[in-house]
Amino acid sequence: MEWSARPPLLKMSTIPNMKRRPNVLFLMSDEHRADVAGCAGNPVVRTPVLDELARTGVAFSNAYTPSPICIPARQSLMSGLLPRNAGCEKFGDDLPPGSMTFARRFAEHGYDAVACGKLHHMGVDQMQGWTHRPVGDALVGRRYVEAGPGVISARTEPVTGKWSQVNEVRRAGVGTGPCQVSDRLAVDAAVDQIRRHFLDPYYDRAIPDTPLLLKVSLVQPHYPYLAPTSDLFEYYLNRVPVYRDQHVFDHPFLGGNFVVRAGVEVTERELRRATAAYYAMIEHVDRQFGQVLTALGDAGQDLDDWIIVYTSDHGEMLGEHGVFEKQKFFEGSARVPLIIRWPRALQPTVVTKNVNLCDIFATLCDLAEIPTPDGLDSRSLVPLMNHDGQDWSDETVSQFGGRNLMIKQGDLKYQWYGTDMPEVLFDLTTDPGEQTNVIDRAEHHGALTRFRTRRNELGFG
Repeated sequence: MEWSARPPLLKMSTIPNMKRRPNVLFLMSDEHRADVAGCAGNPVVRTPVLDELARTGVAFSNAYTPSPICIPARQSLMSGLLPRNAGCEKFGDDLPPGSMTFARRFAEHGYDAVACGKLHHMGVDQMQGWTHRPVGDALVGRRYVEAGPGVISARTEPVTGKWSQVNEVRRAGVGTGPCQVSDRLAVDAAVDQIRRHFLDPYYDRAIPDTPLLLKVSLVQPHYPYLAPTSDLFEYYLNRVPVYRDQHVFDHPFLGGNFVVRAGVEVTERELRRATAAYYAMIEHVDRQFGQVLTALGDAGQDLDDWIIVYTSDHGEMLGEHGVFEKQKFFEGSARVPLIIRWPRALQPTVVTKNVNLCDIFATLCDLAEIPTPDGLDSRSLVPLMNHDGQDWSDETVSQFGGRNLMIKQGDLKYQWYGTDMPEVLFDLTTDPGEQTNVIDRAEHHGALTRFRTRRNELGFG
């Protein structure tokens, strides 16, 4: 790999009696299905950068989003709190100004905390602890305007609705959309930030001794489904798998208005085009992350000294169960890729226990030897990464919309959608494709009782 071959100009270990906190690179994409990566066993998609991170790092095969929709997931990740506790349960919510995020925590302990790209804040605090944002959200405007000193008022412009998933699938193909533009700006800003921090060849004001927390947050492979180049689109067009003849649940939230079936709402060719564009965006994201890693090598950094995290906010159904996009607790939507690499302290392994994006806050604090704030839902993943998971509860939680809840314990996944909708239970041991609701099966009655008790503890029911 090009990015791993460049030797550092100077290793910290060569400097006597010098101990400093590790630099952190946080790579993030948007709407990336956990199973569309070479390191996840996908034989079609080309993701050499992510594959190398997984090969030399810790990969989590059962990592889940705290919410299968962008904003609650991202703010839960930042705050280390589940959506209800963070006060972010739906699109448009945001953390209160001045919230304790992992960016703020690291900045308090001497880090230069820099975010390039999407954070998806909708409120007045567009920094939320980051000390620098050279490029912000190109797709999301502020929900509020400052009307004067100390005065904040809601915007009054009407909010237009999003068009249907059917239209998203039908318009898939090759093109440069807002996601590609935003991501190019984010990567360019990240590369420039690396040069300034470690080199600054023009003014010699580099600050390499200041630890850096650098987040590079891309929007792809979020829809619109547009392959950034024709060669990528053509490569995948007749190679990608498509979900045909999918069983569509009559449950209001398992199916509902998200249904897009081949041969019914769209043609199979249209479904294939959308899937090919999605795969192409993932390969493009992989290449862009490679640019960032190469820039670090060019700046003389030894990547083995860096904590590198890769994840996504949620997945993408991609036509499975006849559904596109997210907002589901199916594996395609709720499960996310998660890799943590730090060869100086962590041996390569695969963790199969249930974990949550919420857990990243405490994990980063633990790795960097920064005290974790009290009152978080976040749990450090360090014991699991060091093969010590005896006390791990093996539970993960996801929620959205104020009433929708998923609890996964082991291979059992329980879902609650309020008293007016049926409960759902999937047993992924025997039904990895989530085809059958086993809520009424006698062998699961004991587990169902435990799930309902836990549901009530979480404030649902």
